[in-house]
Amino acid sequence: MKTTILFLFAAGALWGQARFTDVTKGAGISFTHNAGKVGKKWLPETMGSGVAFSDLDADGYADVVLLNSKDWTARGRRTLSALYRNNKNGTFTNVTAGSGLDVEMYALGIAVGDYDNDGRDDLYVTALEGDRLFHNEGNLKFRNVTKISGIVNAAFGTSAAWFDYDRDGRLDLYVANYVQWTREKDLWCSLDGVSKSYCTPESYKGVTSRLFHNMGVGRFEDVTQKARLYDPTSKSLGIAVLDYNSDGWPDLFVANDTQPNKLYRNLKNGTFAEEAVAAGVAFGEDGVARGAMGVDAADYDRSGRAHLLVGNFANQMLGLYHNEGTGLFVDEAPRSAVGRASLLSLAFGVFFFDYDLDGWLDIFAANGHIEEEIARVQPKVKFAQTPLLFRNLGKSKFEDVSTKLGPDLSKPMVARGAAYADFDHDGDLDVLISGNNGPAVLYRNDAARGNNWLSVRLKGTKSNASAIGAVVRVESASGKQWRTVHSGSSYCSQSDLALTFGLARDAVVSAIEIEWPSGHKQRLTNVKPNQQLVIEEAK
Repeated sequence: MKTTILFLFAAGALWGQARFTDVTKGAGISFTHNAGKVGKKWLPETMGSGVAFSDLDADGYADVVLLNSKDWTARGRRTLSALYRNNKNGTFTNVTAGSGLDVEMYALGIAVGDYDNDGRDDLYVTALEGDRLFHNEGNLKFRNVTKISGIVNAAFGTSAAWFDYDRDGRLDLYVANYVQWTREKDLWCSLDGVSKSYCTPESYKGVTSRLFHNMGVGRFEDVTQKARLYDPTSKSLGIAVLDYNSDGWPDLFVANDTQPNKLYRNLKNGTFAEEAVAAGVAFGEDGVARGAMGVDAADYDRSGRAHLLVGNFANQMLGLYHNEGTGLFVDEAPRSAVGRASLLSLAFGVFFFDYDLDGWLDIFAANGHIEEEIARVQPKVKFAQTPLLFRNLGKSKFEDVSTKLGPDLSKPMVARGAAYADFDHDGDLDVLISGNNGPAVLYRNDAARGNNWLSVRLKGTKSNASAIGAVVRVESASGKQWRTVHSGSSYCSQSDLALTFGLARDAVVSAIEIEWPSGHKQRLTNVKPNQQLVIEEAK
């Protein structure tokens, strides 16, 4: 099987058949999300759920977690989230039964990080009835430690992100919460004034997101107010951890749905300052808050600064906020192909990744509307929508290649969570998407056209064991690149923590520099491409 995968990759590169191929069935993944729809148009049914790529058994290969919701009554179907072990040959095996993740819940989001530094990545899952923290016991077994952890959050949690905001070597947790909703207080909304439709969040009051500080020994404390992050007006769906002012401390961007986005600058003393309005990322160009969903942060133009990508509601286009380096961001989407092509899409999972390994970060967006009948009132807007993929041409220019990479990527779906990883170890990044009340889809990437690459997976010692927050800088003949190991981003999802650098035709990596959260620095020189490096801090 592995030989076949590599042959197809090579053939695609040689024959010009660059494409993304739906390999879900062949890879052994069979999963359908259950939104619990009962005809009452309850708000959570529109939200879908996240996905995760993560090497949960530390064998070097990314495993898969797919989150599920459930029926609203105990008499309904019993639907579970799913854990798939990577078989290292292009296929997966469902190992959910007995894993500890085989519990029914109305799950939405997932974040991966080793919070107790035991060398195994743990899972935090947001769920409508109450979030859960699952400790990784090894051998793909997990234990629910929510009660003993001190984490309490039952506030319609969506995305979550691990990050070491105080740089003490332990991972802290930020959880995005959405709105105040219960079945008893569900509101009646309508597209046509006659029949009920799903309400947008304007109808509901917001709720504050939460920051949980890791005290060690498996315990957390809620420091939301102490950290000056308390905000009950927010309706949060996406989180990006980034160092937008390049001071070495992790900041937060929070995407809010119909409320102003938030940009929290880390003041290095356990508190944050909110600066979204001054930075130009709180609103759209018209000064109105947009329906922001997923988000990501990366340096797409090699300027040395972290920029922002935000998925928005239909008729609002993607946000592509360029970091000017002065504390100000400028949205480049309206004047680029990114804005024009995404105007009618409703983007949930979004991220930067170098799909063709040419050394320039591209843009992916997983799309799908919340209302089945939207075409009755907006004929140009569809319920099921195709993903969008924008190729980075350099100089802040992008090309829409969504329909140029094979028919599979052009199939519409009601997409929500999205994540990436090189699950088959052929060098390029593959994509996993969850469907709301529908099947998940795994796309194998055969679009790298023979370009060289380098994968770097880090293991912290003085820093947190997952190395979240570490910055890796790579230099080769075609220039300099950098990435940050990060949790969060996209929508309710987690991509693999390994960093992949596209090298185009560069035959050698002249230097790799690693800046660990602890402050320690490492440097490697004259590294051969097309390999997966595992680097331990201070070794």
